[in-house]
Amino acid sequence: MNCLQRGVLAAAILSACLSAAPSLAGQTQREANALQSAEPRKGAPRGQCTGSVRPLRVILDTDIGGDIDDTWALVMLLKSPELDCKLVTTCTGDTTYRARLVAKLLEIAKRTDIQIGIGPAQKSERQPQAEWVRDYGLSSYPGTVHVDGAGALVAAVMSSPEPVTIVAIGPFTTIAAALRREPRIAARSRIVAMAGNITKPFGDATKAIPEFNVKIDVSASRAVFAAPWDVTITPLDTCGSVKVVGDAYRRLVKAEDPLTAALIENYRVWCRALGRETWFADRSSILFDTVAVHLAYSEEHLFFENLTLTIEDDGLTAVSPRGRPVRTATEWTDREAFQASLVDRLVRGTH
Repeated sequence: MNCLQRGVLAAAILSACLSAAPSLAGQTQREANALQSAEPRKGAPRGQCTGSVRPLRVILDTDIGGDIDDTWALVMLLKSPELDCKLVTTCTGDTTYRARLVAKLLEIAKRTDIQIGIGPAQKSERQPQAEWVRDYGLSSYPGTVHVDGAGALVAAVMSSPEPVTIVAIGPFTTIAAALRREPRIAARSRIVAMAGNITKPFGDATKAIPEFNVKIDVSASRAVFAAPWDVTITPLDTCGSVKVVGDAYRRLVKAEDPLTAALIENYRVWCRALGRETWFADRSSILFDTVAVHLAYSEEHLFFENLTLTIEDDGLTAVSPRGRPVRTATEWTDREAFQASLVDRLVRGTH
């Protein structure tokens, strides 16, 4: 029996177990209420009580293999002792290609205890990191690979003895599929996402624009925003200005840690595939998704507003009285400090 077959069997067994334990939902909700009502210390993981050192259970949902920032975010997560990643699911496009990238990185990190879920496949797009996984097949991954990523997400949330943080750094397709299958996951988890653009123009735009993760699947985005879980986002207003440059970047390039070296090699491959070799010489691309990982365990360095947001037909995330409350990182209080802490985290060994 190969890893994929074991994943299917594990999902079936876990689903049967969940149906026999209906009391877990009430227990987990009580834990969630207690965590949410606790007053966090400045810079402490959001949702943890003061003095707590137990890492937060997280699921990462990613469209890794398109823009390179997902790769930076996954490596950052694996180097964050505040977070205990149980599952990585892939979303949109060729989700198997994305899962191969995840699997190879997890194996390098010696974290094959983390399960992988392959999200619903869609039309394949560009694969600028394909060279890095050309000879790597999912069947060689020592851990568990679920061919039904949405089902794996449901099982991971519903079987967890404590609330789960879902870090969403891609379009919401897989999460929405899980939500349709089991709406109760919204009572047992929270969403921390890289999503939207509220007021600050990004790039050459003169006003807020429909952001990729939201606009690529508007119906899924609306479903996730409509569900009754807590939602925290870093929109382009904040995450769209994060880069590592100069000496800090060169420090990463010279790092000897195998996972950091794999990150830099992926960036090299990505730059070459897209004709951006000059970037590799002295700077990173924009590292949007790293801010979402940061927000899973800390709100330090950012200013937040509780905004009522709605998603328009074109994917624009707009403030509206028709919207739902979303905790939104709208400004930096110290972006340079975040970027410095990001580099420090990336160059150290995997926890």
